[in-house]
Amino acid sequence: MSSPDPQVRGARNPSTRSAARGPVVAVTGAATGVGDLLTRRLVASEEVRQVIAIDERRGEVPEAQWHILDVRDPAIAEKLRGADVVVHLALDLDLESDSAARTAYNVRGAQTVLTAAAAAGVRRVVLCTSAMVYGALPDNDIPLSEDAELRATAEATGVGDLLEIERLGRRAPRAHPGLNVTVVRPAVLVGGTDTALTRYFESPRLLVVAGSRPTWQFCHVEDLVSALEYAALEKVDGELAVGCEGWLEQEEVEELSGIRRMELPSAVALGAAARLHRIGLTPSPAGDLAYTMHPWVVSVGRLHDAGWRPRWTNEEVLSALLEEAEGRHTVAGRRLGRKDATAAGAAGATVALLGTAALVRQMRKRRGL
Repeated sequence: MSSPDPQVRGARNPSTRSAARGPVVAVTGAATGVGDLLTRRLVASEEVRQVIAIDERRGEVPEAQWHILDVRDPAIAEKLRGADVVVHLALDLDLESDSAARTAYNVRGAQTVLTAAAAAGVRRVVLCTSAMVYGALPDNDIPLSEDAELRATAEATGVGDLLEIERLGRRAPRAHPGLNVTVVRPAVLVGGTDTALTRYFESPRLLVVAGSRPTWQFCHVEDLVSALEYAALEKVDGELAVGCEGWLEQEEVEELSGIRRMELPSAVALGAAARLHRIGLTPSPAGDLAYTMHPWVVSVGRLHDAGWRPRWTNEEVLSALLEEAEGRHTVAGRRLGRKDATAAGAAGATVALLGTAALVRQMRKRRGL
């Protein structure tokens, strides 16, 4: 399995920085997650002159110049002065967040950063969304072209926010001539992430909707960070997908993971997911299920043409995901404590959450109860 890039952890000698002729790069959301990893990578790069780090708290990369503020604050324009490139990573995609508050933060944040960047004379903004914006549909090409129509709806967690951010990104160069907007769309992101799609692999059984054709393409966070660095260094632009080479069919995933499937009719699975979310038992809306039912594999042609290659394979990322999931117990997107999972049992927990009244009645009829 690939090991973390040593450049992410180290920083070059400060004396070398003064000689660098590369861009000044600002990173929002720099204190945690992908933002933290990218900030560490950029301060270690011989191709970056300076890194400006922006977040609501100070991170642990002393080589960066830190500014502590909310990205929705118009004062961010002053903090971006002197930057050549902004990589906007201040997003809330937490499953447990209030959806209205999450949307308000994500959309207003992106809008403010784009406007502030233009006002500060920044020449490029890099937005990070997700390949989920293409939509998961039974008639999708495999793989999808990066120029494929965005056919997602707002029914899955955070996807509506990402679609609106992309819309703002398309409009920005028209409103602010001279501003370049590059969009990076990772496949299923793995590596310290918590999403409906990573939780899928924490379940005692892999839910498969009858008649569906799931395909899986992963993106390790290290590969996303290296792709974002490519975009920040202006080695590639436009709308870019990022992920592992190729994809895995559901049968391959089951064989590699050793987790057996539980197959349910579409009406039962979607109906149960909708009802469980509506009454607050699960954090994931029914729309998240589509991404485990239909293909949304993407081509990574533009990054390849620019010389970028993923360091991780789908098989390696799946193995890493399973290691992260070890000891966690999730059913229908809801995390269970170890005590709950043990008491209910794997199959019992699955039935308990997916067993809505309609499903229970069907089972009772079959058993003649």
